[in-house]
Amino acid sequence: RYIARMTDRPIVPVILSGGAGSRLWPASRSRTPKQLLPLVDDRTMLLTTVQRTDPLPSAATPVVVCNESQRPGIQRELAKIGRTDAPLILEPVGRNTAPAVAAAALLLTAGGDDPILFVMPADHVIRNEEPFARAVALAADHAEGGLLLTFGIDPVAPETGYGYIRFGAEL
Repeated sequence: RYIARMTDRPIVPVILSGGAGSRLWPASRSRTPKQLLPLVDDRTMLLTTVQRTDPLPSAATPVVVCNESQRPGIQRELAKIGRTDAPLILEPVGRNTAPAVAAAALLLTAGGDDPILFVMPADHVIRNEEPFARAVALAADHAEGGLLLTFGIDPVAPETGYGYIRFGAEL
């Protein structure tokens, strides 16, 4: 049972699907990074992520940010689930999260729309999807009021490659 949102402002999933394909070498390569591999079940990580957004309240068609070399694989995967309508933003050069999100925001607001962007990587494993969807609905309602929200997990060890989240006041 998913929580109902207070407004109908669309949530646009922005799926970050770039990367060099080097973390799981030799299984992953530049054209087939980990998000294009079936690591958890018979679906690729990308398909799992896209399908995770389907039951979200007010979810719009996702936008996928990737690089040109990964475009054919991503289009092939999206076609498997009938999501050929998902726009792709092709990065000429990977420059991490901020430029990818900025490009998506520019595309999605160019016509005067003001959707709520739900930015997520294409390679996360989320096993409890119902509580996740409830958390997204709640976060979207707070984002409606102008807040920027981040989901994270409690770290088990220091890792400078990911950064850290400083908690604000409880909402």
